[in-house]
Amino acid sequence: MLLVVLSGFLLAMSFPFLGKYLKKTLLPSILPIGLFAYFMTWLPAVQSGNPVFIQYSWINTLDIHLSFVIDGLSLLFALLITGIGSLVFLYTSAYLKGHEYLDRFYGYLSVFMSSMLGLVLSDNLITMFIFWELTSISSFFLIGFNNHDPASRKSALTALAITGAGGLFLLAAFLLIGQIGGSFSIQTLMETSSVLKTHPMYAAIAVLLFVGAFTKSAQFPFYFWLPAAMKAPTPVSTYLHSATMVKAGVFLLARFTPLLGDMPLWNNTLMIVGAFTMLFAAFHAIFKKDLKAILAFSTIAALGMLVFLIGIGTEEALLAAGVFILVHALYKATLFLITGIIDHETGTRDVDELSGLRMVLLPVAIAGFLAAFSNAGIPPFFGFIGKDLMYEATLHAGVWSVLLTIAAILTNIFLLFAGFQAGVRPFVGKLPEKFESLHLPPFLMWMPPVLLAVLGLAFGLFPGLINDSIISPVLSSMFKDTVDVHLKLWHGFNTVLGLSALTIGAGLALYFSYSLLKKYRPFIQSLSSFSAENAILKGGELFQFFSLRYTRLLQNGHLKYYLMTIIGFTILIMSYRLFFGVRLNINWAQFSSLRAYEVVMVLVLMLSAVMAMFSKSRLIAVASVGGVGYTICMIFAFFSAPDLAMTQFAVDTLTLLMFVLVLSKLPHYLPYSNMKTRLRDGSIAVAFGTLITILALEVLSEVPNKHLTEFYAQQSYILAKGKNVVNVILVDFRGLDTMVEITVLSIAAMGVFALLKLPLKSKED
Repeated sequence: MLLVVLSGFLLAMSFPFLGKYLKKTLLPSILPIGLFAYFMTWLPAVQSGNPVFIQYSWINTLDIHLSFVIDGLSLLFALLITGIGSLVFLYTSAYLKGHEYLDRFYGYLSVFMSSMLGLVLSDNLITMFIFWELTSISSFFLIGFNNHDPASRKSALTALAITGAGGLFLLAAFLLIGQIGGSFSIQTLMETSSVLKTHPMYAAIAVLLFVGAFTKSAQFPFYFWLPAAMKAPTPVSTYLHSATMVKAGVFLLARFTPLLGDMPLWNNTLMIVGAFTMLFAAFHAIFKKDLKAILAFSTIAALGMLVFLIGIGTEEALLAAGVFILVHALYKATLFLITGIIDHETGTRDVDELSGLRMVLLPVAIAGFLAAFSNAGIPPFFGFIGKDLMYEATLHAGVWSVLLTIAAILTNIFLLFAGFQAGVRPFVGKLPEKFESLHLPPFLMWMPPVLLAVLGLAFGLFPGLINDSIISPVLSSMFKDTVDVHLKLWHGFNTVLGLSALTIGAGLALYFSYSLLKKYRPFIQSLSSFSAENAILKGGELFQFFSLRYTRLLQNGHLKYYLMTIIGFTILIMSYRLFFGVRLNINWAQFSSLRAYEVVMVLVLMLSAVMAMFSKSRLIAVASVGGVGYTICMIFAFFSAPDLAMTQFAVDTLTLLMFVLVLSKLPHYLPYSNMKTRLRDGSIAVAFGTLITILALEVLSEVPNKHLTEFYAQQSYILAKGKNVVNVILVDFRGLDTMVEITVLSIAAMGVFALLKLPLKSKED
């Protein structure tokens, strides 16, 4: 399983070496196709109702493992990730054929695919978070693939900023869950869900988790990054924004519903946010004329609908959510792929300019009609089943059933209009003369949308194909009680059927009123200044303004001001300690036993410090500072700390040589400073030195606690086979700290090396 999850990373690593050969073939598509076939083999095991757990030990002391679970929910997403991923890889081979950076694009797709697989299969909270962040990073590169376009770069940065910020909230939630629940394993936590639900920190956990999920799944007010991400190539929009990445937040909420759900805060928040998001986005979708913008807002509405259903939390609602995840992935991926074909062949995505394309793109038109009908919930398509289940869930939702049903009906009416705009309008009517010369694109471009659209029809006609194998296990993984699922196309004449008919009729009426809706488009666009997007962007501008002023004040390029700021702040913090009194209990008699060489060392130390202060020569000042350092070396040596003495000697020698080499190129004498500057610097130095002296004397007055010292002394050789306690602490007991420090230094060294090798023009050098 570990190889399966990481296979995309391995494939991406091969592209720098084999990319120029692989991008000319269909070989990159073999991986997602093979992974899809592999996950299909797990259907019998999951159908039997026994989730499969696979664990690889990683960091045992922190309870962090590479543990994976295959149940109904994770398998559904794995099949979507690899199945639609296979079609996207094939589609890309034709859509971006001949592109200079096609191999790079395949690499990004591969990394994203593996990141999503790791996310949905992870059973450990920490590894889930790692894969969660990897999806954000890989999507950044995919969205900004056309990096020559400033709009693409901005869209990628916006998406990364929103989803990355949400990731920080999610990490906090995971750490709290792990601390309170006593484990990072989701399945282990499920057994003690009552502990989390009754804990005082439950509200904080839920809110943090909501922010992480809402940012990734574009819920209000974080929705605006998704329409902006439409600057990405069509394969990216299809893969990330219909079936996978944007549903990561939905997956997270579905996964944690058995653990944190069935609580007022959880259910009410998801219902309210989901309902508002789906209505808001669906309404805006009907006033867009760019095909990708229409699909983007309809996707946000669909995501809101899923959050809304999870919030209702009943058996019917979770069943409807499970079905709609698959329904939406099939028809929305189809519509995105069709949009890419239209844009690729005609050079425009404006629905007002498109018509009659069925005459030249017949297979594409068929796929568009099928996807639009499934989106509309017209029988016998799979979307009809999904919509019926949704209305059943809202009608049985209790006190607010009428209001929730009305919200669902309005959303579906708007979504029907949006689906017909993207899947029907470009293909009906008269073919414009400028499009008469168009021809059908390569087979690998129109085959994927046709296949997905046909599946939407097949699952509607024969729901038994997925009833027991996929949908029933999905519901079992979200709903604690054992349930029986019976998907049917026909339930007789009932209220739900009437609501479906009402939705279809009203949606078609709205579609045929398009000319009237166009008149209100400028008015709706004029309201954008009051949108959440504008508010957040204005907040970002204010933060940028503050950061600029703050940086100019504190990061002004003058080292002396940096030191003054650091030392001044330290003085303020340390002075606060003095308000609680000074505790000195020093045996002054011990100073009467000072040896002559100790007195001499102290005098040399003080003399060197004074010379460094008042010398007018840079080199003499540096030499005096070196005298201070070497004197401290002697103190370490006399007081039985030879390792510290050696370290101090090496550091001081290296520092002294560097200072001499640098300062030898500068003027011989230091510039004179005025009396005001000297008084300022002297005051800061005296205050800091006095505080350090007081604290040092207080430390000497304390009775030392030697428990830790004794532990290191006793265990250093036993546990680490080292007799030098200091070395053992650095390398073994605090090895992680040392590794991070070495890593930081290595990164800094590479940065310096890169700057030295940077080819600059003479005026830039």
